[in-house]
Amino acid sequence: MFEEMWRELAPVGRVAGGGYVRQPLTRAERECSAWFLQAAADRDLRVELDGFGNAVAWWDPPQATTARSLLTGSHLDSVLDGGAFDGPLGVVSAFAAVDVLRERGVVPGRRVGVGAFFEEEGSRFGIACLGSRLASGAMSVDTAEALTDRDGVRLGDAWAQASLDPTTGPSLLADVGCFVELHVEQGRGLVHRGAAVGVASAIWPHGRYRFDFDGQANHAGTTRMQDRHDPMLTYASTALAADTLARAGDRRATFGRLEVHPDATNAVPSRVTAWLDARAETAEHLEALLAELERQGRDRAALDGTSLHVTPESVSGPVHFDGELAQRISAPHGWPVIPTMAGHDAGVLATAGFPSAMLFVRNPTGVSHAPDERASTADCLAGVEALADTLQGLCG
Repeated sequence: MFEEMWRELAPVGRVAGGGYVRQPLTRAERECSAWFLQAAADRDLRVELDGFGNAVAWWDPPQATTARSLLTGSHLDSVLDGGAFDGPLGVVSAFAAVDVLRERGVVPGRRVGVGAFFEEEGSRFGIACLGSRLASGAMSVDTAEALTDRDGVRLGDAWAQASLDPTTGPSLLADVGCFVELHVEQGRGLVHRGAAVGVASAIWPHGRYRFDFDGQANHAGTTRMQDRHDPMLTYASTALAADTLARAGDRRATFGRLEVHPDATNAVPSRVTAWLDARAETAEHLEALLAELERQGRDRAALDGTSLHVTPESVSGPVHFDGELAQRISAPHGWPVIPTMAGHDAGVLATAGFPSAMLFVRNPTGVSHAPDERASTADCLAGVEALADTLQGLCG
């Protein structure tokens, strides 16, 4: 069951240092997709694939009524040098929960699906939860096809090379009435509460923003410091301002990606492009953070003789999960109900109008998006039982 599936999937995409690189439509992610198909076949589940790269393995009990389907699952892709549990834990646990329900003799009154969404992390094409956005209609196919990766490859071309056609295929969410996503916790909330499992109440609003700092390229040796128009200085000052503003307001601000042109050791750069990930408890707090950071960045640019242009690339508003559903899931077990600052496919579906809920499994390190991400086998198994209990209560 769970342990066997985890052993099968664990080596795929692992890199030196113990992290994972499972970018969409690359060899490692395709191997994960092949694993998904085999896991479904092992359980006689019917698989549907759409033209975006999303997949659902359906359990179609003969006694199923016309009630709308129940969907669970997560994603199989990773960030660059990510952890083992972010995403795959939810997919493996979903298959394992189906096993548990069958062992219990449960006969669902509605279809139950195990889903794996495409490009949840946004690590290749820059938009988080891309598969669920497309499946729910939150993003258009035309917009998605024009997205490019760091090598300039268009998503439309990558789809074609993988024999995917985003204009065809079934609508996997057409009759879904509820979505439940299990995920490793990306923090230490459950550690502090002494609980192996928790339930999500909300997702903070968050966004990704591109900061383009332009200056003047010049010689690193012959150009006097006072004669420079160095965008790296403007960027550095802005990064420090982001840290100060975030700490002062209990918000999050992270410059985690940087490109420098011409990227030479002995040259003052002409352009620095930096990507900011920003999060806050409310949309108003997030907007205020960005506005003040941009103001301070422009003020510094005026001193440096540089310029700053900010482009929002992906912004998600606050998500409040169905409170009645969260209480229904948590109350019988006394599981804590906690907010999360991380985005998830469940948040996209909830925003699109699908009743959604999330279960979290304790992460003893509190580290995520990195090789030190962890969950003990005992807690993972507790998560499987929790998911099985939740599905049993919801599948009628």
